[in-house]
Amino acid sequence: MSHTQTRSLFAVLALLIASVALPVLPALAANKIYISEIAYADNTGDFIEIAAPAGTKLDGWKVGTVTRGGTVQDATNVRTLANTVVGDSGAVAIEIPITNTVKSGAQTDGAYGASAFLISPEGKIASFDTIGGNAGKPGVEAGSSAHTPEVLSGNRATSTGATAGKGKSIALINGTWVAGAPTPGTLPEGAGDPNPSEPTPEPTDEPTAEPTSEPTPEPTTEPTEEPTPEPTDKPTDPAEPGDVTPIRDIQGTSDKSPMVGKTVTTRGIVTAAYPTGGLNGYYIQTPGTGDAEHDLGGPSDGIFVYSSDTVKDVKRGDFVQVNGQVSEFYGLTQISVKAGGMKQLKEAAPEVKPYEGEIPTGDENRESLEGMLVQPTGDITVTDNYSTNKFGEVALVNGKEALYQPTDKFRPGSKEATDLAKRNSERTYLLDDGSTLNFLTKAQGTPVSYLDNEQPVRVGAEVTFTSAAVFSYGHEAWRLQPVGALTDAEAGVDEPAKFGNDRPASPELSGGKLASFNVLNFFPTTGDQLKGCSYYKDREGNPVTVNGGCDARGAANLESLSRQQIKILNAINQMDVAVLSLEELENSEKFGKNRDFAISYLVRQLNKQAGYGKWAAVTSPKSVPATGDDVIRTGFIYQPAHADTEGTSEILDNPAFSNARAPLAQEFVLKKDGKTTGESFVAVVNHFKSKGSGKGPGNEDSGDGQGNSNADRVKQAKAVVTFADAMKKKAQTDNVFLLGDFNSYTQEDPMQEFYKAGYVDAGEKFEAEPTYVFGGQLGSLDHVLANDAAAKGLKGAYTWTINSRESVALEYSRYNYNVTNFYDPSPFRSSDHDPTIVDFDLK
Repeated sequence: MSHTQTRSLFAVLALLIASVALPVLPALAANKIYISEIAYADNTGDFIEIAAPAGTKLDGWKVGTVTRGGTVQDATNVRTLANTVVGDSGAVAIEIPITNTVKSGAQTDGAYGASAFLISPEGKIASFDTIGGNAGKPGVEAGSSAHTPEVLSGNRATSTGATAGKGKSIALINGTWVAGAPTPGTLPEGAGDPNPSEPTPEPTDEPTAEPTSEPTPEPTTEPTEEPTPEPTDKPTDPAEPGDVTPIRDIQGTSDKSPMVGKTVTTRGIVTAAYPTGGLNGYYIQTPGTGDAEHDLGGPSDGIFVYSSDTVKDVKRGDFVQVNGQVSEFYGLTQISVKAGGMKQLKEAAPEVKPYEGEIPTGDENRESLEGMLVQPTGDITVTDNYSTNKFGEVALVNGKEALYQPTDKFRPGSKEATDLAKRNSERTYLLDDGSTLNFLTKAQGTPVSYLDNEQPVRVGAEVTFTSAAVFSYGHEAWRLQPVGALTDAEAGVDEPAKFGNDRPASPELSGGKLASFNVLNFFPTTGDQLKGCSYYKDREGNPVTVNGGCDARGAANLESLSRQQIKILNAINQMDVAVLSLEELENSEKFGKNRDFAISYLVRQLNKQAGYGKWAAVTSPKSVPATGDDVIRTGFIYQPAHADTEGTSEILDNPAFSNARAPLAQEFVLKKDGKTTGESFVAVVNHFKSKGSGKGPGNEDSGDGQGNSNADRVKQAKAVVTFADAMKKKAQTDNVFLLGDFNSYTQEDPMQEFYKAGYVDAGEKFEAEPTYVFGGQLGSLDHVLANDAAAKGLKGAYTWTINSRESVALEYSRYNYNVTNFYDPSPFRSSDHDPTIVDFDLK
């Protein structure tokens, strides 16, 4: 049975977007060569300490660090040792920069921290440890890049559960990672690796998917390897022949079977079988059990039989007796049955009926259904699809809407936000596909389960179960498994659920006055035009997007750019607004071009598609401050038939934006029938610091849901309020709009600075849909804010949900990672943020 400890929202949802039990590397026995200490402090004084017997030569050993995204960031982050000998202390410290580390605990579960690795000259991984996370749990999954050792790719680190503040390190002492003062090259008393007691699957070759603007947690799933049972107080003898133990007695009512380590004999009807796909077993359930009469809160009548030896000898509906050892595999109670441990029973047995009802909330009630056949009823909604294209799973919740970010609804740290986080963590469960396949790597030639161009699986979509499934558990996530692997054509199993298609055909406020659109690193300067770029590649080895090595962040080549471009053009021209702000646009000055090259290129392509001079770009001011001048920038385009500029644009020069994109302001006047309407306003486009990393006081993730760099975003908000007021006075207008990607949910601290200054969030006022999905939760990072005067004229706000709710498989950079070709030129998944459109009348 699953563990019943309280899991924070962030840990649960990080593991929900997951599906395969990735290889988690084992700790080594004492006196072997391993990583014993990791020190990090903004790359100053960073080191990785290697422990080994005195006199050990480490020539040819490779040591380094991967980012939270799983790849080696730069050549400086990995070293092949030469002329390195371990001294009498039994350890040697290797100076090497450690990248983007974060806090420990359930809120990150290791998915966001950097990881240190050590590889032998023979290519064996000696250590792979993630800073932070939950100790002993899976950490970062290594991906593929130009600098990442090939042997590391596809393997998953083990989380240390420890982090250190500036000037400190984490060290392995008495089998536990702890923080303390750095001791480079010196092993403290008690140093040594933990006991390797966990089962360890063989490594695979799975690369990581292209990173997005937010860190992305990686998945886990059902067991695929022979488990190591938990020890009992004393050895137990195998059950006597004929001594049949009911399944419910094996399951028990606690978070762990009372019979772990014992050999038992039990009987049941096979309800699901997985001879292919990686699960290597089958589920059995006590005859005559199930239906709505099953006692929630009591023991389960179903159980998983792990048996690669016998799974091919059973089929659904068989009445069988099995003999094997009981164990808990990452929270799932199972019986491991060897060859000869299963026999078919010929006597008649009452049929198993699926439990019919809503999937209950809370571990206690859910455990009572573990391993049983269920027929979900009631309203069910998709709340996450991030890993659907990779692992064939979809996150679901009961009810008519997806989960919301607590800080989008309530103030961070409030009782309301805390309660919502708890409810969210208790409500979510997964629809899996009966396999452990990774459709982006080894199973690229197998069509992705559930997803294709004709059937979008959108966050917020209605779900209807058309057949029963088995309720299971694996690696911190409850999941519904179809009764056979959907990837096995011979299994004859249909998808157990259907998804509603709620795609909006066109924006409701098409023709509105103002909108904001994050264009997902739109770079006309492609990687192949530069030196040193490395790439993410599709399943055929074609470069699709830049992975590093140069300043470009977008398409790898013109072919890839054209796929990105047509989707963005279709989105913008369909919005048809008077004024549009853009974020994540190439700053062409960084590539030796005119700063406005990229935005001018975009306008030319938009006009070419429209067939006339529909759009114009706001030009950059003559003076561009160095602060906030990133490789991506903000900008404005507008339709001269509906608006015109007044005066020149201005970029805020403020140290608050040293780690973000400097805001751009422009005054606009609206037009109708070629004449000005008298409506003028100042618009300021913003792109604040992201939540993924942070330096300095107040910028560490405090655990209240606001992420990293919250203090810096508050400073940025204050600076924008002052800047906007100055621009309003300069333009001699009463009306101001602040818009863009604020990287802050609606009730977070930075947004409060705007509300205190009298600004109104148009999206909140008119209950527009959220603009972003992260961790299976909806929330708005993008906002259109109106000052007091402008707010009086607001007529409506609308979020065109073409992006955040769609599968990442539809992005121009991901479409050819699987044999199912997901590319189409529609606006859907043209970005990862949804555009927000606002209409108003300022007369």
